[in-house]
Amino acid sequence: MDKSEAREIKAQAVDLARELTERLVRPSDVGDGGPALALGLAPQPDGSYALAVRYRLGLPSIRSIARKVVAEVPDADVRRTGRIKTLAADEDRRVRPRPPVITARALGETGRVRPLRPGISIAHVDVTAGTLGAFVRKDGVVHALSNYHVLSGTPQAQVGDVIVQPGPADGGRAPRDRVGTLAARVELEPGGDATVDCAIALLDDQEVDPEYPVVGLITTTAVTLGGEKVAKVGRTTAVTHGQVTAIELDDVVVGYGDELGELSFDNQIEVESTGSGPFSRGGDSGSLVYREDGVALGLLFAGSESGGENGTGLTYINPIDAVLDALGVTLV
Repeated sequence: MDKSEAREIKAQAVDLARELTERLVRPSDVGDGGPALALGLAPQPDGSYALAVRYRLGLPSIRSIARKVVAEVPDADVRRTGRIKTLAADEDRRVRPRPPVITARALGETGRVRPLRPGISIAHVDVTAGTLGAFVRKDGVVHALSNYHVLSGTPQAQVGDVIVQPGPADGGRAPRDRVGTLAARVELEPGGDATVDCAIALLDDQEVDPEYPVVGLITTTAVTLGGEKVAKVGRTTAVTHGQVTAIELDDVVVGYGDELGELSFDNQIEVESTGSGPFSRGGDSGSLVYREDGVALGLLFAGSESGGENGTGLTYINPIDAVLDALGVTLV
């Protein structure tokens, strides 16, 4: 199928999945975020597209829905995922209780780094740790870009709250390690629907190092077509490589813990590792995902610990243009 045909099939499959869910699935299986069945487009080696069908392991009723949907479409790429959750340093993003071994397992930058650069540990003063993904300009001023759940954490956080580098889980403390303040975020509503998980911090020191390992400065963006070879540099797994395995995924249900519950995201991008290890792990939230030629594609925010070709999990990213537009910023 070409992309337009695949989109038509997806629209039909969405209607069918919702009808079947209402009739056959127990409320306890879908939670606050709606159906645990995500549908999108899966790129194929010949340049065509199949319907991407993603369902969560451990939910027999959802697996049954997935089978019924697949039986009605001409071509489908079906994958099971583990529970998808945000990828700050641990599932509970608040500092207390502090995770005892996350820093010891991290391969990336968990220490104090000046000048600031992409890929290092950063967070709201009351959050564990995530990744500084990129530098952006808003009204001519340099800010740090990461996720809502890294730079804000909860709806109770306020503009002006302190941001520290490294994040508190990596030993960051205020005022010693303060690097800026929360400047803006795209709101997330408890149990609601969303398209991006992003926030920016106004930096105290405007002198930064915006270059990435290997590719250098990243200043351009592109819409993901699917199948791209990609990379990222994150606080936990450092530089990893992967491939885009699905685009335009709707109803990606992501766990946010007690404060926000489960949120359903539309128009997401899926990446799987092309190495022996995972593409991302907890603490990599906020990483910029880019094509291997240095073009930005998305902002990493969630993942599962199972699924994917090598079984190490699948990663989910917001399209970068949607992130930049929502915040009204441009890449430095």
